[in-house]
Amino acid sequence: MAEYFASAARGLEQLVESELVSMGATDTKIIGGGVRFQATQAQSYHICLWSRFASRILLKLSSFEIHDIMDLYLAANYIHWEDWFHVGQTFAVHCSGTNQIVNNSQFGALKVKDAIVDRFSTKCGQRPSVDRQQADIRIVLHIHREQAALFLDLAGEPLHQRGYREVQGKAPLKENLAAGIAARANWQQAILLDPMCGAGTLLIEAFMQKADIAPGAYRDHYALEDLSDFDPATWTQLRAEVQSRSEAGKNQCQQQLFGYDIDANMVKMARRNVQRAGLAKWIQIDQGDAKALINPVPEVTSGLILSNPPYGERLDEVPALTGLFSQLGRQLKEYFPSWRVALLSSSVELLDYLRLRSDKQYKFSNGPLDCTLKLYQLSDVAVKASEQRYAQDFINRLKKNQKKLAKWLEREGIECYRIYDADLPEYNMAVDRYQDYWVIQEYQAPKSIDPKKASQRLFDAVTGISESGLADASKVIVKQRQRQQGRAQYQKIDEQKNRLVVEEYGAKLYVNLRDYLDTGLFLDHRNMRHWLAQHSQGKRVLNLFAYTGSASVHAALGGATLVTTIDMSKTYLNWAMDNFRLNHLTISDHEFIRADCLKWLALPDQRQFDLIFLDPPTFSNSKKMEGTFDVQRDHMTLIKQAMSRLSEDGTLVFSNNKRQFKLDVEAMAETGFEWQDVSSMSLPLDFERNKSIHRCWLIHHVQAK
Repeated sequence: MAEYFASAARGLEQLVESELVSMGATDTKIIGGGVRFQATQAQSYHICLWSRFASRILLKLSSFEIHDIMDLYLAANYIHWEDWFHVGQTFAVHCSGTNQIVNNSQFGALKVKDAIVDRFSTKCGQRPSVDRQQADIRIVLHIHREQAALFLDLAGEPLHQRGYREVQGKAPLKENLAAGIAARANWQQAILLDPMCGAGTLLIEAFMQKADIAPGAYRDHYALEDLSDFDPATWTQLRAEVQSRSEAGKNQCQQQLFGYDIDANMVKMARRNVQRAGLAKWIQIDQGDAKALINPVPEVTSGLILSNPPYGERLDEVPALTGLFSQLGRQLKEYFPSWRVALLSSSVELLDYLRLRSDKQYKFSNGPLDCTLKLYQLSDVAVKASEQRYAQDFINRLKKNQKKLAKWLEREGIECYRIYDADLPEYNMAVDRYQDYWVIQEYQAPKSIDPKKASQRLFDAVTGISESGLADASKVIVKQRQRQQGRAQYQKIDEQKNRLVVEEYGAKLYVNLRDYLDTGLFLDHRNMRHWLAQHSQGKRVLNLFAYTGSASVHAALGGATLVTTIDMSKTYLNWAMDNFRLNHLTISDHEFIRADCLKWLALPDQRQFDLIFLDPPTFSNSKKMEGTFDVQRDHMTLIKQAMSRLSEDGTLVFSNNKRQFKLDVEAMAETGFEWQDVSSMSLPLDFERNKSIHRCWLIHHVQAK
């Protein structure tokens, strides 16, 4: 008997221990990261071939304490490595865990490697080679506090790599986790159905359990075959048993398995995996939408629905997924009234949209994600109130605000506007409409708010918008941001390059609703853009910190003789030029300058402008500028620089979005400028609920009066 360790992901440890006991292992004990056990060599071979849930099977060679780095070296050098493999083979050392002595896993692995190489050099006069990618022998060092142990990996490649899966999806489910999910779902019925099957892993693993097919049936090689103590006769006998049991199990299995996926490419991928596993006779894969799921064998009134649906890790996935789970719940109630359901998700909030009561649940780790497997028995008792209305107070407020704005929107011809801005404390978000699209910006919840409650309210709000008929789920877009932290939040969040043309006061403008935190159009400045159009006739206009140039477009359409648009970003300047082309404005008649506005204003260029639009960010530390910019600290310097470019009878429009911003009136008085606070005039009707969203002033030279 020797001591071994079966590593396992969280949630699989008990399953690993149970199967080890069933295969003859003794003295089993669940410890951190897996199960410790004792077994004979033949039993260890059998476990490698048949363990469905373990990640690796490790043979323990030595355990020791580390008080200094020499302890590690000597312990590794003392092992008779030449008895385990020969000098012509390659090896690799992997280290897990650290302590005060070995504070870097790579350093720990390097010390063990040095000890092994030195041992071979002393005993054999030669040293083996290291191959980190395709090593014949895999050695594992594990460190926990001052305790350490060295192991030989009997599998080599992780046990979850069965060998039947040639291709996998974007977020593949490891085979041993799929096996654990299938085991916990306890499939006893004749039919198993996966409505979102991806690469088909759950279906294959479930059938392998039912048909007594060994996980090692498809693998060509194990690292144990390269060890010097390898017993080929025992191994050949065990491999033959794998084949005979697998064939017998398949011949006796009468179960039917069905898999669906909405993605045609995933369907092809799953079919190839099923064929490689030799299970096409039992597992049928077709393209299908889970929102339209029906019983493929109507005469069969019971079965198991087992799936690993999308988790909704990104906010922009939430609208589609809440709609998916809500509709899937309806399909389950209508077409599968007596079936069992088992679904794995890292988002229990999404599972709540099934409107089903779970009777059991298990915790698992899927890579870095903590997941829950929920089990349901479909029946009248288990079904929650299906007529529940999501976020009804929130939906009622949206409808009330929409009705209030309706006549104004029609009169002004406005098709993008704010309809909600944290009106209700429990729904801490802003909602904007761009034609038929709804953009929800979730404000970051205070630390005092339970993140799960905040997440549930967001999901309810999104679902309520689509379920109430206000918008199609595909046209609801969700983002998260700090509450109006200035204009420095232009980070790209996607690469979809989705652009939509919207119109305001006769100007057509491109917006991008998905790829950036901001859409390219600040709705709260709509009034001031319109004001620019009305006051630009025959004037030279300067637009500083221009962003996508929407204000420049209004000025040009208003008859400006020259519009100079300045921004540091090449992306936004190109966007601004696209906006000009969209309105049939000649690019060559105007200026588009990529520059730091602060530096540009300090240049000796003495050109004067009749109208300047200055809407700086609240704060900026862009790599393209020196130092930082803070609008409260630096606004007087910026205003003075801008006024130096303003003609004697010109107007500077100065605005910013910093909350609690205070204009330095004493410093302004000393400059001799005149100013007028037009904040109330600059706020459109749809922003009257949030009067502090921006402040705006018109500034003139005294001579102009």
